[in-house]
Amino acid sequence: MLVKIIVVCMLAFMVFNLFRAMKIMLSSDPDQQQSMTKFIGRRVLTSALIMLLLLLALAMGWITPNPRPY
Repeated sequence: MLVKIIVVCMLAFMVFNLFRAMKIMLSSDPDQQQSMTKFIGRRVLTSALIMLLLLLALAMGWITPNPRPY
């Protein structure tokens, strides 16, 4: 159950960074101190960590995949 909570929190963090990057992209102020690529990079890193966490959890037996549908 803990793995699922961590994955959901990481997904929420990923969406948060996506919206932060969108806010910077749509702003009319060209002298933004923060770069949009910083937030997009965080999003990519978070998705890579989620994939690694899921693969580790499957290998360790913490979560089980759904059975075959047929």
